Amino acid sequence: MSDPLERIAVALERLAPAPFAAPDWRASAYVWDTSPDRLIPVPAPNRIALDLLVGIDRARDTLLDNTRRFADGLPANNALLWGARGMGKSSLVKAIHGELEATGLKLVELQREDIHSVGALLNVLRAAPHRFVLYCDDLSFSHDDAAYKSLKAVLDGGIEGRPGNVVFYATSNRRHLMPRDMIENERSTAIKPGEAVEEKVSLSDRFGLWLGFHPCDQDAYLAMIRGYCEAYGVEIAEEVLRAEAVEWQATRGARSGRVAWQFFTDLAGRRGISL
Repeated sequence: MSDPLERIAVALERLAPAPFAAPDWRASAYVWDTSPDRLIPVPAPNRIALDLLVGIDRARDTLLDNTRRFADGLPANNALLWGARGMGKSSLVKAIHGELEATGLKLVELQREDIHSVGALLNVLRAAPHRFVLYCDDLSFSHDDAAYKSLKAVLDGGIEGRPGNVVFYATSNRRHLMPRDMIENERSTAIKPGEAVEEKVSLSDRFGLWLGFHPCDQDAYLAMIRGYCEAYGVEIAEEVLRAEAVEWQATRGARSGRVAWQFFTDLAGRRGISL
């Protein structure tokens, strides 16, 4: 049997583990994990080239300018990318990081369910000799979710505030980060309707940039696919491409950048072209 004092020490360490050590920062992208707290390097981030993102020119240029200023050490805003599914919100964040990777800019992905631990993450990033885009995909909150309070300190509140070497980008299908029926329900049942949702809605107000993504029309959808074909050397007659692409989106019942990429993946596979 092991020493009782040794067993007690092990048990105490489980209850209160030592602070984790910061990584060596050799990678350009990391994922924040909370079991236990650590930053996991991502050797090859999953992203596409910035010039392949078609139909979102205004959002692309605005976010790229904001991120470039931040990478250069100048003031920059937190950004909320909201709107239609599959229109390139998360792809844009990752593509812009790839575009500016040579500047030394790092990308850290924070999962929605780990927002409560953002304070511990910021303490690590604050002390690092790099600049970071802290990124959360598909951010939203439900009726009884209090995690948004942790996020407010990142965006605009708290005595320490957001570290000067961190900017926060989030994507969401909801402009106010909460379901419309939840907003209407709280307004209809509260004694003071205006105050009932003000606290949660004010979270989205703390983003300096709101970039909207809207469903694409057929011309933009086809332009996306043409761009992929040109980039990867897939040769196909224009009338064949149009007929197959339109049929594909009809079977999906949707038209978006994601659907365009899924069609192109199928097309490249049928043509024996590796992506």
